[in-house]
Amino acid sequence: MVNKKITAKRVALLGVFAAVAVALSAAENMIPPLPFMPPGAKLGLSNIITMFLSMNGMLIPSVFISLAKGIFSLLTRGVTAGAMSAAGGILSSLVIFLLAKNKKESLISLGITGAVSHNLAQLFVSFFIVGDTVFYYAPFLIVFAVISGSITSLIMKYTSTYAARILGGKDKL
Repeated sequence: MVNKKITAKRVALLGVFAAVAVALSAAENMIPPLPFMPPGAKLGLSNIITMFLSMNGMLIPSVFISLAKGIFSLLTRGVTAGAMSAAGGILSSLVIFLLAKNKKESLISLGITGAVSHNLAQLFVSFFIVGDTVFYYAPFLIVFAVISGSITSLIMKYTSTYAARILGGKDKL
């Protein structure tokens, strides 16, 4: 991505990806919490977009979209939600990007490590707001991250083929 020319098509596609990520985030916020989920936990459907980009070597666009989601959260749910969203998105994008370089990593393992790193970044942001009591919440979030990371990985597996077709191959963005 470093030496790629910025084209109108590239900017437009990144805008579409950002819009889809924000729309998925907004839709997910409308789903009422389920009784078996930890409070505040979400499936992370919008992270499919950043995961797709990070896995295909596009770290900067992935971070850009994570920041866009963070700004959306800031505007719709407040400073804490915005900071937690941005921190989680940026760290998970970086972790997935680095692990995806190792071609032996499975899609499920990338999704799980992305979800776990997302939740850990959010816990650290919470630590600065609430204190160390938030770390008692970590085991529940990690278990949920394994479940949600697996689910989002499976969804990405079936949707990434269509995204790659739209892009004309992963190298076209």
